[in-house]
Amino acid sequence: MIDEEATMSDVMRAVVLSGPGPVENLRLAELPLPEPGPGWVRIRVEAFGINRSELHTRLGLAQGVTFPRVPGIEAAGVVDAAPPGSALEPGRQVVAMMGGMGRTFDGGYAEYTCVPERQVIPIATDLPWEVVGALPEMLQTANGSLTTGLDLRPGQTLLVRGGTSSVGTAAAALARDMGATVLATTRRPERFEALRAAGVDHPIEDTGRIAEAVRAIVPGGVDAALELVGTPTLRDTLAATAVHGTVCFTGMLSNEWTVEDFYPIEYIPTGVRLTAYGGDASDLPPQVLRRTLDAVAAGRLSFPVHRVYDGLEEVRRAHADMEADAAVGKLVVRVRHR
Repeated sequence: MIDEEATMSDVMRAVVLSGPGPVENLRLAELPLPEPGPGWVRIRVEAFGINRSELHTRLGLAQGVTFPRVPGIEAAGVVDAAPPGSALEPGRQVVAMMGGMGRTFDGGYAEYTCVPERQVIPIATDLPWEVVGALPEMLQTANGSLTTGLDLRPGQTLLVRGGTSSVGTAAAALARDMGATVLATTRRPERFEALRAAGVDHPIEDTGRIAEAVRAIVPGGVDAALELVGTPTLRDTLAATAVHGTVCFTGMLSNEWTVEDFYPIEYIPTGVRLTAYGGDASDLPPQVLRRTLDAVAAGRLSFPVHRVYDGLEEVRRAHADMEADAAVGKLVVRVRHR
């Protein structure tokens, strides 16, 4: 006679990407419960965000990915198993991100995931998991872009190119909270109110050329600009930026990230600085995450969550919504355990 309880405890549900292609290549499957090796922890996943990076993986645009693969570059949940002597004892609330998650090893689209301990940040919060699950990668990228990438200061002006993306709305909220004036673009004027709700002072319709519109608001050009669309708009973003201002190239919503025949002296306006940002879990200071969670819990700070999907069964729908650019803010999946 089969011990059904023991059998169920040895398996988990996960979303597996068989290879690059349409959303149908994402399938719900039962896999063996992963065992953490030395220096790794197993997390019972409660929620995870859907990220542009995972869309790139599904579309075959990401490098270094092997298939089949459980996608997901982030997860929020509780420690289920940890190596002896680890400070991450079972039951501890944590978030995890990056470091090869969902690319070189299986990621967060699952009931359980194993990750290197160095990719895990402990937390303590009473916020709902769907709120926590929206934050890790989005906060890491937005905070790192504003600080390391742009060195943004209170009182400065910031342009967010790609303002309705999850990182765009997070950057707007963080910049506004630090006392910056925020301009942000969207191709859809009907999303202006959503941008204002996210902390944007000046929404701008993105027609592909917005430098003139930006300088009508800030005549000398903005002090800082966050480029999230990619190389198709980078040159125009540089043109909207002041002398001694900085543009940080962080995102690739356009799925284009290289500049053909790049001649810096001709491409970059005189005196404008061009930087880039790509971070990891270690680039999100635990105190920043803790302070942000506390601010969200207290109602002092909020980050738009466009939709919470109920269960792993909804991952295909979430991917389709992201691919169709249907969201303003973050898409989050709440994991429902059996």
